[in-house]
Amino acid sequence: MSNDIVAALQDIVGERHVLSGDAVAEIGFPWNTHSGCAARAIVKPASTEEVAAIMRCCNLAGQTVVPFGGMTNLVQGCATAADDIVLSLARMNRVEDVDRPAATMTAQAGVTLHAAQEAAAAADLFFPLDIGARASCQLGGLAANNAGGNKVIRYGMTRDTVLGLEAVLADGTVISSMNRYIKNNSGFDLKHLFIGSEGVLGIITRLVFRLRATARSHNVALLACGSFDDVIAMLEIANRTLPTTISAFEVMWDSFYDRAVQPRGRLAPPLEPGAGLYVLIETMGVDQEHDTTAFEALLEDLMNQDLCVDGMLAKSDRERELIWEIRDEVEPVIGGAHNFDVSLRSADVGEYVSKVEAAITALFPEASVIGFGHLGDNNVHISVADVVWDDKKIRQVEEQVYGCLAPFDGAISAEHGIGLEKRAYLPISRSQAEIELMKSLKRMLDPKNILNPGKVVDAASQ
Repeated sequence: MSNDIVAALQDIVGERHVLSGDAVAEIGFPWNTHSGCAARAIVKPASTEEVAAIMRCCNLAGQTVVPFGGMTNLVQGCATAADDIVLSLARMNRVEDVDRPAATMTAQAGVTLHAAQEAAAAADLFFPLDIGARASCQLGGLAANNAGGNKVIRYGMTRDTVLGLEAVLADGTVISSMNRYIKNNSGFDLKHLFIGSEGVLGIITRLVFRLRATARSHNVALLACGSFDDVIAMLEIANRTLPTTISAFEVMWDSFYDRAVQPRGRLAPPLEPGAGLYVLIETMGVDQEHDTTAFEALLEDLMNQDLCVDGMLAKSDRERELIWEIRDEVEPVIGGAHNFDVSLRSADVGEYVSKVEAAITALFPEASVIGFGHLGDNNVHISVADVVWDDKKIRQVEEQVYGCLAPFDGAISAEHGIGLEKRAYLPISRSQAEIELMKSLKRMLDPKNILNPGKVVDAASQ
């Protein structure tokens, strides 16, 4: 079947848009998120119609298909086997329309987040999603994983930003639900079948996003704190004091900050390492003078209450960028680490991180447990570094991370998805009835189990 399916795909998209042989092995993954690409071929369609034709062809042949976006997924969500066909959305990279009066953007799924942000800015509008992989991640992948990122506290997850989408099912059926309205209760909202489904129910090909007004004020500060209790007190005060303008509340343990800044890291330190915790607070509003006065008053209040031991208020665009560069210094900091992404009550995060660190270092004294995340929306990232990994050690660390999470009634994935990596731990966060319903949906929409098989749930098991 190998040559037949490759030839059929070449007939659909053209010979030069189907890669095979050595060209497959040369595909690299940003952030070293996967061990390598093994596939029968990589096919690059340019339209929803070509995606549909590819899926009809593969469904008829019982050929498994793994969709590729920007490939920054951290949970083996686009892991491949030698017999798979990879469907890359890289050629579907066109912003079709920015409707300024309606504040919407229509785009193909292969548009990068950075390109979408620039297209919105060119129309004096704001694309509200933002993550560190903005240069390579793609809009379809953001939706398929319901990505979160830096501004969820203000604008919500990807799910809250997508108004409509188009998706292709495993059998090639096109579901076009390109809604452009905030209010539309015309039957089931089918886009939610595909947002967060990690490409196992359908391949997202086009989307309509809700844009926002461009902020006219922007304030950022970096604060150093001695205890997690102080950080939580700061979050409560910031939310109460600036409820309409706060857009980010990020926390970095010194384990992260020390690796990001000099002398150990590569970035200049606005504040000296060693404080324990570092908090990035950002506001975005409509009046720079008014909002800066309110922001400075907040910082003064936090200082007067001895909730922070040091701080820096950015006075220019460049200083704001420098502070954010530290928080975005994720790839160099977590390179070679085993990475986790969980949600729990913000007030419990400090205790949880301490328990995880104690449990892991008891097993592996050489390990470094690195903590950082979007504390304003209950999300913390844990990276375990400085361990020579093998499968047994990975399982042991996973058991500690998720075992410590269970008593807090937390979620094993805040924004990265389940993929292959977290599938075995899904019962910690989802009931058996929920998991069975997920399997039923998978079997209904993909009865041959050809679309990103094995990810999220094992549809083959009863």
